[in-house]
Amino acid sequence: MEPALNERSPDNPMARPRLSIVIPAYNESARIEAALSSVLGCVASRHWDAEILVVDDGSTDNTSAIIHHWMATHPNLHLIQNPGNRGKGYSVRNGLLQAAGDIVLFSDADLSAPIEEAERLIAALDAGADVAIGSRWLDKQKQTVHQPLYRRFFGRCFNWVTRKVMGLPFKDTQCGFKAFKRDAAQTIFRLQTIERWGFDPEILFIARKLKYSIVEVPVTWGHDERSRISYLKDGLKMLEEMGQIRTNSIRGRYDEAIAALKDTTKMVTAPVERPNHLEAH
Repeated sequence: MEPALNERSPDNPMARPRLSIVIPAYNESARIEAALSSVLGCVASRHWDAEILVVDDGSTDNTSAIIHHWMATHPNLHLIQNPGNRGKGYSVRNGLLQAAGDIVLFSDADLSAPIEEAERLIAALDAGADVAIGSRWLDKQKQTVHQPLYRRFFGRCFNWVTRKVMGLPFKDTQCGFKAFKRDAAQTIFRLQTIERWGFDPEILFIARKLKYSIVEVPVTWGHDERSRISYLKDGLKMLEEMGQIRTNSIRGRYDEAIAALKDTTKMVTAPVERPNHLEAH
């Protein structure tokens, strides 16, 4: 059953939308129009009260120009531009901390998990979870386009290492389709330190440290051959970043950051103020 998405009251234009969808993008001119068409079409057809934030990570192509074109006719679409190329982890954090929704979700620009699958994540949050993560491996029959064998092999090896090193019990930490209740997102992403591919295990590690309820949800997923991740180069970097996360934990840096965050009065009450590089219609 489709989750009920609260409509924003016209008498209260400052009220938060029910849902924020964050899409990190770097040189996505070949895919971003299809992604925007799918996301905006889904939002409209399901009457979701939602904003869409595309975070441009210093693209050198015409990604931002394409988004501007779509913004002219879609007032719920916004563009956030990073200060240069900072990485996917930075982009997701930048978008989620500026998101206004009661539920905040991020999705890869290739929409390997169709945006309609957001209903599964939202349902898990409505049922009581604080964090809902899409999984490609809980139900393999939901994979519509399979990865090449070598990618599956390296992906499963990386997940095994992640589970052992990080103590994470999830079958799929790297799926780029995750949703959070607002308060959880505002807390977790303020504590995030990893800015590139290894941010997924870190945010799950932080969420478990904060004792948030995390539910892994099987989602329909299809591999996109245009995926840019290199399992050799990026995989080695992610292993290095996992070592960094473990070192930070052993040295008590997360505990110190959590204690400092709890001392602030604005811990989870408001999004980070949107700076001048947020462009909205």
